[in-house]
Amino acid sequence: MENVRLDYAVPAADLADYVTLFYDFSAAVAVFDDVERADNAQIRFRLSPGGACYRFADGTEQDSSDIHVIGPTSGAVHVHAEGPIALFGMGVTAVGWAAMIGADASTMVNRVVDAGKLFGLGRLQVATAALRKTEGIAARAAVGEELVRDLIRSADGHCTLGAIGFVREVDAWLAASPSPEMEELLATTGLSRRQVERKCNALYGAPPKLLARKYRALRAAVAMAADAETIGDAVDRGFYDQSHMIREIKQFTGLTPGQIRADPGVLPRLTIAQRTALDGVVSPLVSGT
Repeated sequence: MENVRLDYAVPAADLADYVTLFYDFSAAVAVFDDVERADNAQIRFRLSPGGACYRFADGTEQDSSDIHVIGPTSGAVHVHAEGPIALFGMGVTAVGWAAMIGADASTMVNRVVDAGKLFGLGRLQVATAALRKTEGIAARAAVGEELVRDLIRSADGHCTLGAIGFVREVDAWLAASPSPEMEELLATTGLSRRQVERKCNALYGAPPKLLARKYRALRAAVAMAADAETIGDAVDRGFYDQSHMIREIKQFTGLTPGQIRADPGVLPRLTIAQRTALDGVVSPLVSGT
């Protein structure tokens, strides 16, 4: 659709551990109604008038404030918003969550929170004004980068080198195999199963097995959308059988493999196309999902 646009920007090198991507989204429509796949936490700025409602995988429905944080999501999210829409946002990594927010991520899974209550409204209003004065993803990403640096400085002490090291080990484990084994992560981290699960819940909002399921399903969906593999190839990613694969992909994308191949919808199509174009530039957990 020509009246819907999505652009991404890669964060500066010093923010690569904290932000997945910045994005600029616009939709010249009266009502926007679509599905987002399961994802990292998000910080979003609504730059145009109008409300929005998110319906999460656990059945929770919440209206959002103009500037809001979405916690990590455990499944597809239905989005209903009044248009026209101008929105700027960023994906927040597990390290970014620890550094900027600090709360146990599992307490905010599938929830929307007013960002002003987390960060203070003043700095967010300054950023919003700067975003509205600029056009284009590059200029707006520069505003976002300065805000992230400010939030990291203000929350000094939330994030430790240990958290960064642990997240890098988990991300590498998730990226290394379509269906990674828990024993490999335990060996890499040198931690007990309970310790790994506790740290993953606090930083990612989910235990390792759920993270592995999520990324397996998302990567299979992206490969199908690109016609890069057959149904049989997708099943071989570690699903028990075709029925299991269909259920998992539907859980994390909101779409069946048939829908992904035939007509995934505007937002999923734009997301996949834009993110896969960044292969080799950003983490494969970003470009491949």
